[in-house]
Amino acid sequence: MKNLLGFGLLGTLLGSHGDASAVRRPDGRADVPSNIYYVDSRAGDDSNAGTSPASAWKSLEKVNARTFLPGERILLKSSSMWNGQLWPKGSGVEGRPITVGMYGGGVKPVINGEGLFEDSVLLKNQEYWEIADLEITNTGPQRAERRGVHVALENYGEAHHIYIRSLTIHDVNGVDDVKPNGGINYTSVGAKKPSRFVDLRIENNEIYRVDRSGIFGWADSWVRSNWFPSLGLVVRGNQLHDIGGDGIVVVATDGAIVERNVVGHANQRSDGYNVAIWAWSADNTVIQFNEAYGTKGQRDGEGFDSDWNSRNTVIQYNYSHDNDGGFLLICNEGGHNPAESAGNTGTVVRYNISQNDRTRGINIAGPVKESLIYNNTIYVGPDHSVDLLLFSDWHGWSEGTSFYNNIFYVAGTARFSYGVSRTSDGAYVTAHGFGESKDNLFDANDYYGVEVAASDSHALTVDPKLIAPGQGTGGILSLTGYRLQAGSPARKNGKTIEKSGEQDLWGHAVPSCGATDRGAFQSDDCK
Repeated sequence: MKNLLGFGLLGTLLGSHGDASAVRRPDGRADVPSNIYYVDSRAGDDSNAGTSPASAWKSLEKVNARTFLPGERILLKSSSMWNGQLWPKGSGVEGRPITVGMYGGGVKPVINGEGLFEDSVLLKNQEYWEIADLEITNTGPQRAERRGVHVALENYGEAHHIYIRSLTIHDVNGVDDVKPNGGINYTSVGAKKPSRFVDLRIENNEIYRVDRSGIFGWADSWVRSNWFPSLGLVVRGNQLHDIGGDGIVVVATDGAIVERNVVGHANQRSDGYNVAIWAWSADNTVIQFNEAYGTKGQRDGEGFDSDWNSRNTVIQYNYSHDNDGGFLLICNEGGHNPAESAGNTGTVVRYNISQNDRTRGINIAGPVKESLIYNNTIYVGPDHSVDLLLFSDWHGWSEGTSFYNNIFYVAGTARFSYGVSRTSDGAYVTAHGFGESKDNLFDANDYYGVEVAASDSHALTVDPKLIAPGQGTGGILSLTGYRLQAGSPARKNGKTIEKSGEQDLWGHAVPSCGATDRGAFQSDDCK
């Protein structure tokens, strides 16, 4: 039925609808121009046809009452304002999504849920939608479960092609005890019919002053005995700041891409455990070219995280700085059986830069297995004291963690530690050593200002001669000071890594000139 609706049958359905009339596509098949509906909160009238700016509708209720057809467009007048909820009905088809956007100027139309609706903008059991260029808020007199945008599935099956783009979402006073509420949330439940998203994109949005989460997914198919992950999820180019809890979290996905986002000042108002950018119950996630900074507190408080029930997470080309809980968490709660959780295996962390992350550098918690951490540069400034590598118990200890070609540049104080206990605010009481973690492998790291791991047979302890360490400001482009000088002792003597990702943070080939450098920068000068 969906394929038929894409062409011939759709023409029959739309032939007498509005001003649509059949035209010919370049391939000779009939197609139908789609209606555009205009909505103007000031000059509109719901008795109008809605099909031109001069005959615009007025209310969201008018939009919500209609079931839109594939290819139709809903345009909201620039600078218009509505108090209420936008929930247009219907679904598009492949090649003919239904779109929501704006017209008539450069000021985004505003949808204010006023706390009267759980979701200011909602799609439920719908597919082939694109929503862009709106300003959305949802604040009530008291905190309650609230969202700016909610894309929801309930016993629907697969929902395709939902794009949420270029929205400004702010001031959503959700609750702290529900993670999937706040800015943009996608959820799926499928007790009667397994449900998931295919080709969901969340791109180029600005989100601020929301609680609890900035961008958060949830699905009841996270458990391995009921594993039905969403596919083709992309979270790209979003700017988040002043987030109550978590910044960006992908859940119950396979092959998600989280890239070129900035999350500043997450975990500002939460009593829970939150990280700026992370994956949970997610396989083959790629987290790359992101910046995370200013995450508050030590519950958990890191910039990045590969969490439990996740396999083969790749965290690469990221910039982490000034996060209270540290640069990175890799964790696995060991109390789950295989029917629930696949644990945490195969995490790869490479070509990242951590600058002045607080209290912890990398925390490996619980029975994590086979993590590979290489060619990262971690800088600890003169005024900081951190547990540079911290191993901790979470119903078990890690096994088989490898550290290769990293530069640990410590101008302050740092040590390799394990957690003895943890206080209620998330801070660890630590002791020197690796605790009960097993089979930790170190090779070809540079330990400048910190003790050498005893097993590292190719260790360096000298200044790696970075151009200007500690001078990074905002943005990945500010990190040129972490390149190696021409005379650096860290050049061309690193360990060769198979399947090394092909490039470094700056796009230089890996290996370069037939050799591997230590740290996040690979020199392309072959002299």
